[in-house]
Amino acid sequence: MSAREFVVLGTASQVPTRHRNHNGYLLRWDGEGILFDPGEGTQRQMLRAGVAAHDINRICITHFHGDHSLGLAGVIQRINLDRVPHPITAHYPASGQKFFDRLRYATAYRETVVLEQEPVSADRVLAAGPPYSLEARRLSHPVESFGYRLTEPDGRRIRPELLARYGIAGPDVGRIQREGVLGGVTLEQVSEHRPGQSFGFVMDTRMCEGVTALAEGCDMLVIESTFLDEDEHLATEHGHLTAGQAARAAREAGVRHLVLTHFSQRYTDPDEFERQARRAGFEGDLTIAADLLRVPLPKRG
Repeated sequence: MSAREFVVLGTASQVPTRHRNHNGYLLRWDGEGILFDPGEGTQRQMLRAGVAAHDINRICITHFHGDHSLGLAGVIQRINLDRVPHPITAHYPASGQKFFDRLRYATAYRETVVLEQEPVSADRVLAAGPPYSLEARRLSHPVESFGYRLTEPDGRRIRPELLARYGIAGPDVGRIQREGVLGGVTLEQVSEHRPGQSFGFVMDTRMCEGVTALAEGCDMLVIESTFLDEDEHLATEHGHLTAGQAARAAREAGVRHLVLTHFSQRYTDPDEFERQARRAGFEGDLTIAADLLRVPLPKRG
């Protein structure tokens, strides 16, 4: 199992199909798990995908349409049933507080887990620490919607040949990494800059500044492409993107790996989303999401 991978639990938009569950996605990031937009049926999809309640550390809801949030009730109750030993933080649009409360307490159950509520009301950094920073950006949809982005701090990559040049080996390697200097040799002299990885998650939205900010330079961008390009008028009317729009946004942002998802039930050929994304000029790695698919994040640059 990759230390950093994207697990697809569901890929349908408003109406699920025989082959596509409602939305649901888990990002594994160095021992942490972030669950995005648990739609109806997410708890069962977790079982099929080998995702346990214990794997979840954060829940991020983009907006309170049912295909992105109706599974929250079951997920929260499963977290409590399994007595997850660590606190879990939930982020969601503050304007939907009443919906979150209703879903959290949809039925009776015994609360055994600390679930911290941190609603989002504006563009801001939600968490900052060594593993990653998490930020939210406002999107453009008929109801208030936010996208999310994880960014790893830049670091240093040790170069074995440089260590050998300065005669540094064994425990001294860890020491120079911790302390930054050893016997007059600095960490910079035996290492090179390593850019941190980044991951963007964009659901229901028209093209807007938030899409651009979330996508900029991402190693992996997961983005909705509800409609094909010939139905762009429907996308605009309902607050969604087409395959071509999503791909152009990714191309202009320099995204390395693009994952398209959230497909309307009106389309039966998923390959057409790939064809339209390529026609829009996206040349990086491209995945057309399917339920239960696992997608490793690209290797660090």
